Amino acid sequence: MRLPRPSRRAVLAGAAAAAAVTAVPFAQGRAQAAPVAAPAYRWRNAAIGGTGFITGVLFHPSVRGLAYARTDIGGAYRWEDRTARWVPLNDDLGWDDWNLLGVEAMAVDPAHPNRLYLALGTYTQSWAGNGAVLRSEDRGATWARTDLTVKLGANEDGRGTGERLLVDPCDSDTLWLGTRHDGLLKSTDRGATWAPATGFPGSPKADGQGVTFLVAAGRTVYAGWADGDDTLYRTTDGTTWKPVPGRPSGAAARVPIRAAYDRYTRELYVTYADAPGPNGQADGSVHKLRTVNGKWTEVTPAKPGGTAPDGSPDTFGYGGVAVDARRPGTVVVSTNNRWAAVDTVYRSTDAGRTWTSLKDSAVLDVSETPYLKWGADAPKFGWWIQALALDPYDSKHIVYGTGATLYGTRDLKNWAPQIRGLEETAVIQLVSPPVGKAHLISANGDIGVMYHDSLTASPSRGLAAPPVFGSATGLAQAAARPSYVVRAGWGDHGNGAFSNDGGQTWAPFAAQPALAKEAPGPIATNTDGSVLLWVFAHWDGTKHPAYRSTDNGATWSEVTSFPKGATPVADPADPTRFYAYDTDTGTLLASTDSGRTFTARASGLPAGDSQYQLVAAPGRSGDLWLSAKEAGLYRSTDGGARFTRVDSCRSSHTLGFGKAARGASYPAIYMVGATEGFNAVHRSDDEGKTWVRINDDRHQWGWIGKTITGDPRVYGRVYLGTNGRGIQYGEPV
Repeated sequence: MRLPRPSRRAVLAGAAAAAAVTAVPFAQGRAQAAPVAAPAYRWRNAAIGGTGFITGVLFHPSVRGLAYARTDIGGAYRWEDRTARWVPLNDDLGWDDWNLLGVEAMAVDPAHPNRLYLALGTYTQSWAGNGAVLRSEDRGATWARTDLTVKLGANEDGRGTGERLLVDPCDSDTLWLGTRHDGLLKSTDRGATWAPATGFPGSPKADGQGVTFLVAAGRTVYAGWADGDDTLYRTTDGTTWKPVPGRPSGAAARVPIRAAYDRYTRELYVTYADAPGPNGQADGSVHKLRTVNGKWTEVTPAKPGGTAPDGSPDTFGYGGVAVDARRPGTVVVSTNNRWAAVDTVYRSTDAGRTWTSLKDSAVLDVSETPYLKWGADAPKFGWWIQALALDPYDSKHIVYGTGATLYGTRDLKNWAPQIRGLEETAVIQLVSPPVGKAHLISANGDIGVMYHDSLTASPSRGLAAPPVFGSATGLAQAAARPSYVVRAGWGDHGNGAFSNDGGQTWAPFAAQPALAKEAPGPIATNTDGSVLLWVFAHWDGTKHPAYRSTDNGATWSEVTSFPKGATPVADPADPTRFYAYDTDTGTLLASTDSGRTFTARASGLPAGDSQYQLVAAPGRSGDLWLSAKEAGLYRSTDGGARFTRVDSCRSSHTLGFGKAARGASYPAIYMVGATEGFNAVHRSDDEGKTWVRINDDRHQWGWIGKTITGDPRVYGRVYLGTNGRGIQYGEPV
């Protein structure tokens, strides 16, 4: 789950260039004066539970109950065994550091339990920044940072391999970092500086995977390599690297995914697939290397290529692997990308000679996160299982990650999400109803629309259904009839739906335009719910006309005068008025005939960015605010005939409204943008004349420019959408 980014096809040059780095203090955002701080805010997640791809889990080998998890776009977490919760470790990464919210790899030092290392970098494309290494002496409570001159790809193919970061087993001051396109790096000062590892024979490719994992086997370090015939290298002296002879061959062993070492039997287990995953794997295998004599043995639990229960081909690769630190010969491995027959975790107690599928006897309890039922379906054991870990202090405590959660067991039979505190949703849109049980309805990437009957527990109704959406694209509530809500999104059984009870239950539209299935986009309803406007746009940027319905989605007609690709905005007080901002031309268009026709009003406004946002102030007709990102904030009080720039803002990325302050007649305004300093979260109680910053340096969450709204019933409460840290809500302390 993630918001769309530019193409990943950019080719990187200089793969073998030196990776010299500069050590810098850990700072957030731009080094500018911050706005005046408001009274302290308390920030928390609106609980959903997981919802994103957990790419790695690492139990500390020397400390009972201590573990870490990494995600592809939402930072890293530490497990607190006392409270049974995950604690986020990277919320202090600021706007300019959004690319560091993807965690490529993590490492701990068995000899120094408080040390933690993270390799950060979400994309390797030219438009993304370079990676960084964070190092902590207090389990992630505070960090020192080193900026790299190479890029890392925590949200690209191969993000479930690893770990690519390792503390050398012979020297705690020495660290190794495997990269995708720049070979192997080495640090001899605990991650403060890095340089290319001399003697490493792998030849990087601009579009390859490079080093997929690093693992210690006694005093020897092994490196998985995905870009050549030799898929495994090792060093015994930290200087000389050589291919491991006798390697497995064929498509099923093309890409080494993960490895784990059994110190009792002196065997290294390696999982393989024909592609790095998590998508695109159709073949795979599991092999073990007896390190004392170099003998390879295939121990694959089940061969891909058979027939699934539904008659389709049973294709998959292998992903996670972990060994039991207390029981020799006990190992677990996971399948990956096994959609028809569903992925599983296999367990062996005889060094891989025989295996048991733990899925076959599993009892899944998803009551804490009901969305995992995916509508009315039974919860699935897993998919995209590449993160797999076995507690070194409890042989029956196994956890594995999926595309949406982290399952755990304490008895090898009963499984439940072990996800509390870990929130990775990419949020598309937020609505806070003026009445009703729920204070929040959210539209999200991958998990559609959620009705938040509680902010501290996962929505009890799970996914809004029918129809079940993957990613939502639009959400709207009728201002004068809040029981009526509409939504749009990607789904296999309809792309639009309505609710007559404020979002608790839903029904699909009776019909939808043909474009809805291939290009669903934002949707709006007028203030009394009698008119719908639905816009269609492809992920690639192709724009289409808007369509209008006056019978709750039973029939639709094209609105030829609506600017293609614009987001429709309903007037909160007048049911005959709609607005649209044409970002191509910088023109505001309005309709006074319930969306039948649109005519141009103000022009000459900022243009060229499809993410500019137009918002209507609640309870007022024609009071419009335009967030034009770095071009600033603009306001119209005459329905878009004229706009005036708001001088108090240097930039504005997203804006919303909440309950007015005591004695104020105008709603509180919440904005992500900048007044004099860096982009942050602000509140204004005086129509935008003055602002106070309401987040702090510990709560920044990377890029937060998509959606924000206040609560119309609770002054000071604000809901903020992030791209990988779920829904944050803040309240004055």
